[in-house]
Amino acid sequence: MAKTKTAFFCQNCGTQYAKWVGQCSACKEWNTVVEEVVQKEEKTSWKASTTTVKKIAKPLRVNEISTDKELRLDTFDLEFNRVLGGGLVPGALVLLGGEPGVGKSTLLLQIALKLPYKTLYVSGEESQKQIKMRADRIHPNSETCFILTETKTQNIFKQIETTEPDIVVIDSIQTLHSDYIESAAGSISQVRECTAELIKFAKETNTPVILIGHITKDGSIAGPKILEHMVDTVLQFEGDRNYVYRILRALKNRFGSTAELGIYEMLGGGLRQVNNPSEILISKNDEGLSGTAIASTIEGMRPLMIEIQALVSTAVYGTPQRSTTGYNAKRLNMLLAVLEKRAGFKLGAKDVFLNITGGISVDDPAIDLAVVAAILSSNEDIPIEKGVCFAAEVGLAGEIRPVQRVDQRISEAEKLGFTSIYVSKNNKITLKNSKIEVHLISRIEDMFNSLFG
Repeated sequence: MAKTKTAFFCQNCGTQYAKWVGQCSACKEWNTVVEEVVQKEEKTSWKASTTTVKKIAKPLRVNEISTDKELRLDTFDLEFNRVLGGGLVPGALVLLGGEPGVGKSTLLLQIALKLPYKTLYVSGEESQKQIKMRADRIHPNSETCFILTETKTQNIFKQIETTEPDIVVIDSIQTLHSDYIESAAGSISQVRECTAELIKFAKETNTPVILIGHITKDGSIAGPKILEHMVDTVLQFEGDRNYVYRILRALKNRFGSTAELGIYEMLGGGLRQVNNPSEILISKNDEGLSGTAIASTIEGMRPLMIEIQALVSTAVYGTPQRSTTGYNAKRLNMLLAVLEKRAGFKLGAKDVFLNITGGISVDDPAIDLAVVAAILSSNEDIPIEKGVCFAAEVGLAGEIRPVQRVDQRISEAEKLGFTSIYVSKNNKITLKNSKIEVHLISRIEDMFNSLFG
């Protein structure tokens, strides 16, 4: 038995110190360094099979490396597959984080129940009966999903050797603990050690492992930052308690893009995939309401039509208010300054409120023109005609700038029944036989005269 010793770890970033310090020199946080008991042994929790032959890696020329397409495991969930980049890569470690109650466990249990592969769902937070009650609501009578309630990694690996699953789900990494680290579950050293053991298991057996991670009050994943560096993919599951819709984003992905987006609807029987997000992002109001404009945006490879609402009113107090939901407040201030300086609209003494409906946050500059149109519509109290949408960026000189993949945006608008779209005249449009009317404009005044003139 190795000698027991203590070390000091920063609970914010995971930096190790030989003695206690008041301020962490790495992340500059105060009073985050705590003492933890560390006991190291030469043996590890996961032991590869004795029949496994380890190959020593050798350097290869770039042109000698095989470029065969990586085989992926289909999760039979189109949204989850899209965010991962096409499915689960064998041997990959995926970390899923999100607010308490947003539906992380429901999402992974739902996927595990529907998979045709043998799946081991390990829970350190709920009993088997609690998981069974949820499973009955989602997808009863699954023959390939095994439920294990355990927190010690040594016992988990014994069951893995017995069960030999194709996929392992851990709910959650903060509840696991290893006998070789004498500190509480969820501490910096325990999270790091347990993750390292799971990575060793995943890489040596080519088994994908999905971890659920808690998040802190500021929205970052709890535990040391090195946790996110160790895993292959980091997913964020977002959602507002006031909305039934949930958004899955990739913050890091070694095997695909981080720009993809997955959208779900929370129902009593689990999470429903939303394959056409425009159905939830655009309201079905038949009445013409001022201050509403439709923008064509792109998240990853998927075009979306989103609804932007603006309210412009006379400022009651001395300082006008600028409030946004789902949009960058600094960019709104910039657009208001452009309207004031370049286009001559007096908005400096008026309150401006902006909202992107559906609870989604968008940072695509291509929605600038729709934001301007919604603000002007509310200011003039004139509704924009139904069937009109926008896809252009607004520059500081008041010019309408072109955006990327405009053909895809126009095709999506036409598919959803829009009759006209406003884009920059500098865009090169190659679409043929398109029935939607394309307005090519160069200044904000051109759009204003066309819509409200």
